[in-house]
Amino acid sequence: MPTVMDLTSSAIRGCITAPPGKKLVVADLSNIEGRMLAWLAGEAWKLDAFRAFDMQWGVDDAWHTGGDITRLALKRDYFKAARTDKGARITKGHDLYALAYAKAFGISPDAVMENKKHGDGHMRQVGKVMELALGYQGGVGAFLTFAAAYGIDLEAMGAAAIGGLPSDVRAEAESFLAWQLDMGGTQHGLSDTAYVVCESFKRLWRAAHPNVVAYWHALERTCIAAVKQPGVTFDCAKHKIRRDGAWLRIRLPSGRYLCYPSPQVTDSDKLSYMGMNQYTRQWSRLGTYGGKLAENCTQAAARDVLASSMQSIEDAGYEIALTVHDEDITEAPDSPDYNCEHLAALMATPPTWALDLPLAAAGFEAYRYRKD
Repeated sequence: MPTVMDLTSSAIRGCITAPPGKKLVVADLSNIEGRMLAWLAGEAWKLDAFRAFDMQWGVDDAWHTGGDITRLALKRDYFKAARTDKGARITKGHDLYALAYAKAFGISPDAVMENKKHGDGHMRQVGKVMELALGYQGGVGAFLTFAAAYGIDLEAMGAAAIGGLPSDVRAEAESFLAWQLDMGGTQHGLSDTAYVVCESFKRLWRAAHPNVVAYWHALERTCIAAVKQPGVTFDCAKHKIRRDGAWLRIRLPSGRYLCYPSPQVTDSDKLSYMGMNQYTRQWSRLGTYGGKLAENCTQAAARDVLASSMQSIEDAGYEIALTVHDEDITEAPDSPDYNCEHLAALMATPPTWALDLPLAAAGFEAYRYRKD
């Protein structure tokens, strides 16, 4: 049963309404963190998968004969035509969450989407948790956290998945669990089966994303080197990293910097800096590692993408009232000329510093703000 705070929280969005004569036009970037992480790490197959998935916003040759169209390239006039023309929409690629599950289990992504269409949809949900939990070097603990948030029963998942795991990956996961317990570690309250399945998923995800894994390690290794050698600029993927005085700085592709105050490296090469502890709310020394640095860079660069289109959005007559994570909430005249498709196309225009980054966006129009 929902609490008073749950109900109050769920009502906050509806407090935001359009003024008389105007409407809210809202759009958000699709899976921007997944796209940005793959782009920063140079995970080419995944970028291609995003591009293929975005092809669903094209139309067949009965309407358009100029070849494939991606949402990335769409302009406002196309969106108007696509709503009225007879050409059917095409789907070129697979949903990335379905693809994540399919790669882990060695099945067709089509089977995952069939499960979503005709079953309970748990396959795609598991794929979604894998994508969200494992991209920043998370393990079983991270999988447990995200599964709880998305209502996935890990015990039931484990029982269903254990038989389909590759034998070598399963053996490695079982050995890791034994080692973990010998070292006094925890299996997070999971049964052996559920733990082994989650650990196997982690290993399968990492095997499928070698460039992302390399990106984690390169960031950590380069930041440690920069702290040890002040005044020296190091190249790392799409970044430049340097320590000057009391600051470690990571240059983002946009030219903006992430800054870490008072960085230190221990004798065992553990990296830390001063910051606000999110649990105690106290200023204290915080440890970090490659996956966490990758998360910082990915989320910061994703924010830069959101910001890059703001001027063109305002110039087009949409007044940005609020942003929420990867979403723009705008006020516009209550006219068909101002619509969510147009706003989405503006948002999905890549910035000059990331012209090869595949972007997509979608949204809605309303007089009262809501969750889409």
